[in-house]
Amino acid sequence: MWYPVKTPFFIKLMFPSLLCTMPKTEKPALYLSFDDGPNSEITPWVLETLKNYNAKATFFCIGKKAEEKQDILNRITADGHSIGNHSYSHPNGWKTGFKEFIEDVERCSKSINSKLFRPPYGRIGLRQMLALQKKNYRIVLWDVLSGDFDPKLSKEQCLKNVLQNSKNGSIIVFHDSEKAFEKLTFVLPLVLEHYQKLGFDFKSI
Repeated sequence: MWYPVKTPFFIKLMFPSLLCTMPKTEKPALYLSFDDGPNSEITPWVLETLKNYNAKATFFCIGKKAEEKQDILNRITADGHSIGNHSYSHPNGWKTGFKEFIEDVERCSKSINSKLFRPPYGRIGLRQMLALQKKNYRIVLWDVLSGDFDPKLSKEQCLKNVLQNSKNGSIIVFHDSEKAFEKLTFVLPLVLEHYQKLGFDFKSI
């Protein structure tokens, strides 16, 4: 499985309405994001870790999980983080029909009150994108992909992906999911510690 760790510049040029980075600020900031939750054990661990560093983040949640874990959603917002729509059932936009995909996103919105939307796998068709933007969704991709979901990637390489590619304004993707948890417990505290020492803030989108 190949994927670009750093979102190619031509994607940002071709689709300027897609949010891949945030505006640079005088005091540098990173925008950590977590996909595929909420998870009963992993998401609370992430929240506690973020709290230890006074860091804010954005959680892109799956609707069918959110329906069952409203208590965790409430905790995310109570801790000052943002929540985004990550679809109801995690469909691949390149392999899903137009109507089915839009309906899946809208179904998720019933349990997740947010106009931030990150397409699963980052895959969305042009027609889907335009239709969601007409419904006032802000489509959020990323600048840096940690790769914590990749079983072939070591935790050390995952950390390297983040440290070598992140800069002021970067939106970084992690996953609060079972398959990523082992790498996440290694990488997230080190990323927070490293950039905090460099004077970065961690903000939500």
